[in-house]
Amino acid sequence: MAKRRENYDRLRAALLPVADRLILPEACPHSTPSPFGFLLTCREGVSRESVLSHLEGKGIQTRMLFSGNLICHPCFDGMRESGNGYRTVGDLPVTNTVMTDTFWVGIYPGMSGEAIDYIAEAIKEAVM
Repeated sequence: MAKRRENYDRLRAALLPVADRLILPEACPHSTPSPFGFLLTCREGVSRESVLSHLEGKGIQTRMLFSGNLICHPCFDGMRESGNGYRTVGDLPVTNTVMTDTFWVGIYPGMSGEAIDYIAEAIKEAVM
């Protein structure tokens, strides 16, 4: 847990200069999570696809967050067509943002500080 926390803190600190381009994760007050990955959301004007292409081109694997607007997932096709089986409150703008603009990179505890720095530099290059 300590190494995950160290990698999380190192990556977050390195990405603070681009917090105007990416929404960085923040732990809830009075919590000390052991993060599995580092979740990032592209702000308006930053293309997730472009960022992911840049990172993958540098050998950095990324993953989508299986979440977002779940009613857009294929398992809801029949329910959307019929209008039955679920309900929503409002337009779900935050879930749509998560679905279209969010991704994560790993912070596996076996990663060195050098590897975390490499990821940080690649992310900064991608959003500048």
